[in-house]
Amino acid sequence: MSTWLITGCSTGLGRAFAEEALARGHDVVVTARDASTVQGIADAHPDHAVATALDVTDADQVTAAVALAAEQFGGVDVLVNNAGYGYRAAVEEGDDADVARLFDTHFHGSVRTIKAVLPGMRARRSGTIVNLSSIGARRTGPGSGYYGAVKAAIEQMTMALRTELAPLGVTATVVEPGSFRTDFSGRSLTESATVIDDYAETAGKRRIGVDSSHGTQPGDPTAGARLLVDAVESGEAPYLLLLGSDAVDVVTGALDDLRSDIDAWADRSRATDFGASGVGR
Repeated sequence: MSTWLITGCSTGLGRAFAEEALARGHDVVVTARDASTVQGIADAHPDHAVATALDVTDADQVTAAVALAAEQFGGVDVLVNNAGYGYRAAVEEGDDADVARLFDTHFHGSVRTIKAVLPGMRARRSGTIVNLSSIGARRTGPGSGYYGAVKAAIEQMTMALRTELAPLGVTATVVEPGSFRTDFSGRSLTESATVIDDYAETAGKRRIGVDSSHGTQPGDPTAGARLLVDAVESGEAPYLLLLGSDAVDVVTGALDDLRSDIDAWADRSRATDFGASGVGR
């Protein structure tokens, strides 16, 4: 059995990940900004779980959570970077402070926890890092430009990390969930205070109070958690793990469209090399 540190366990997928890992006998450090929201998980598994407060924007709390994992269970074998929230705004509407906070939570917060657990993983020559992304990194709808951007940043960082860590026996994986029936489109969704009427028919249709998707999402958090734990336990977790039928459909469609764009301009793209024939001029 292994020790998991999971961020953002108060609700949704993070809570489902923690409960599934515990059900399989793993030790879990369950975290949330307010530890009282996850204390019940720890109380239900007194020998295998410990709850602690963790705001991933706070470097001292990150250090303390990793130290607690070492003290209680000997160190972190699996890190799941799940903490985060949604943010909607047309690009022009986005507030600089809101966007900075979004990146500090999702991207820099993930990097903080990764850096905190890697010394132990490198020393043991084993470990798994799971970074939660979104299908928005592949196909970003109106109003989700900033959210898609931060998730795309996480994916590219993870791609480099996976290559860097492979010779050391450590795996890095990206998880792209589709729409799951969680609080993500409810309590965990924020938006810009600025509203520009010209975007009413694009980004405006996805603002809080207008978007009616909350509570109707197709994804089952429990089933998603089972697949994630299956992938980690297999020892062969892929670079990209999709959760949900909509994730498979969206990502494959986005890849098909991208390939079509590349193919349409491939000859002219190649012709920009030194000594090329100038095809397409």
